Amino acid sequence: MSRFGRNADDSPAPDPAAHPGGGPPTIVAELDDGPLAGRRVDVEVVEGRPPKTVEVDDPGGACRYCLAQWKQAGGTATYTFLYRV
Repeated sequence: MSRFGRNADDSPAPDPAAHPGGGPPTIVAELDDGPLAGRRVDVEVVEGRPPKTVEVDDPGGACRYCLAQWKQAGGTATYTFLYRV
């Protein structure tokens, strides 16, 4: 048993139908404010969760956004503007 309380081999097998392109699983990041307010972009999940921060390219340079709330559910997550990178 692993130190996290479950056997390493009891994780479910990946479902190819869930990701038809064969790529990593993604969620939709909804950008709530800042220069890219209203934009929706696909981002890869990290350990089954939305990433804490995302960088989105913009003609004026990339913008960094962070999760608006730690608890998010479903296939979308709301992000708030931090700064230009």
